[in-house]
Amino acid sequence: MFNYMQRLGKSLLLPIATLPICAILLGIGYIMAPASMGAGGEMSGPVYTVGLFLTTAGGALINNMGILFAIGVGVGMAKKNDGTAGVAALVSWLVFTTILNVDSVSKLVLVDSVDELAFKSVANPFVGIMSGLIGATCFNGFGWIKLPDFLAFFSGKRFVAIASTVISIIVAFILIFVWPWIFAGLVAFGNFITELKGIGVGVFQFANRMLIPVGLHHALNNVFWFDTVGIGDLTNYWAGKTSSDVTWDLGMYMSGFFPPIMFGIPGACLAMVLLSKNKKTTLGILGSIAFCAFLCGVTEPFEFLFMFIAFPLYIIYALLSGIFGVITYFVGFRAGFSFSAGLIDLVFSSTLPAAQNTWMIIPLGLAAFGVYFVVFYFYIKFFKVPIPGSGEVAAAAKKVAESAKKFASKATAEKSEFAHMAEALLEAVGGKENIESCEHCITRLRLVLKDAKIVDEDAVMNCGASGIVRPAKNACQIVIGTKVQFVYDEFEKLIDDEDEE
Repeated sequence: MFNYMQRLGKSLLLPIATLPICAILLGIGYIMAPASMGAGGEMSGPVYTVGLFLTTAGGALINNMGILFAIGVGVGMAKKNDGTAGVAALVSWLVFTTILNVDSVSKLVLVDSVDELAFKSVANPFVGIMSGLIGATCFNGFGWIKLPDFLAFFSGKRFVAIASTVISIIVAFILIFVWPWIFAGLVAFGNFITELKGIGVGVFQFANRMLIPVGLHHALNNVFWFDTVGIGDLTNYWAGKTSSDVTWDLGMYMSGFFPPIMFGIPGACLAMVLLSKNKKTTLGILGSIAFCAFLCGVTEPFEFLFMFIAFPLYIIYALLSGIFGVITYFVGFRAGFSFSAGLIDLVFSSTLPAAQNTWMIIPLGLAAFGVYFVVFYFYIKFFKVPIPGSGEVAAAAKKVAESAKKFASKATAEKSEFAHMAEALLEAVGGKENIESCEHCITRLRLVLKDAKIVDEDAVMNCGASGIVRPAKNACQIVIGTKVQFVYDEFEKLIDDEDEE
């Protein structure tokens, strides 16, 4: 179940990856044509026309996240990420949204009344995820089925969409009676969280950071950022709405991440550099990590430096994120992101109607920088935490960087650095015969192994990896960084080549 949930979280990244371009389109479009998103101003002229075009294009994505979730989950949860499952997921989505719309249910339902609110809201990410799971399950279960000769044309992958249709019809019939209860429960949960206001924001941000080590934070994010339980903080923000259009303070579940990520992490990195015996080497490593967090909002390279060898410090780190979430809520700073809370998203989100007091990122950021610096500096110094920057393992961090360069130097016209790294990693984890499944997320290669005990961790680190995570008995995650997809592609080629042999 744990590995299944991790795979589901990873599959959500595919549709979420479309959001940065959505943010750029909407941000630029709103600057050029604020009236296109209900903010008043000119509604004619070439500038307005171009702006309207851009906001319309961006809205095409943000307004159809349910469909994107269906296809993304379908492909992501299918064996070999086969696109057939995406088609089956789309079929399931069409069945659900057609049968369960208000008009259809009014004609088909066998009860006295129809919950119009529930069925008007059926085209949502929750139903999209369910459609994706049905599509992937049908592919994994029926993708290789063999039918009698007179039905041979419908064998194998062609049967998947048929099975998805039949199963979706059955599930849709059940949902006619069950969905109003599910919807009511989801709405109640959303209302409970929003009623907590600033405290709820803090709890969410703390939980978000605490779930990162096991990779389950994506499932939690889906509850608050997308319209699964009636919140949809991210989708409503980028749709050009304001707090007056929703029942909560729009942007509250995103704004609090900006100060800790953009400024808090650089402050913590500076503390590590000052405590390092080899400041030049450590500055090179941690400087790039801090810059990546500030500009793009990518935090995992920083978090994996210490989350397992100094877990109490990681808990403090998560608590600080929650505290700044509460503070940000009460001081009225509001901004949004499409990918993560970095400078790029802050710039584009600050142009939308829901943005408020974005100038406050400066005092909030300086406060976060100072607090994170002081906490990390004295905790590391007092408890002598052996993390990169504390002196004891600066040499180890340097070794990792040198290992990565070693693989890069081996690259030839025939083999890239990623191919060399994939070969070494495959050997370090016990070869192809020890692998049950292989996937990747933004920064990690996710493996399910037959025997996780035989993994040579030293060999893995010598390949240039920056960390190893063992979230379950037979699961192993290798932290590579944002270039993990290229390593994964080469890794998969090696496995497929060996299968052919």
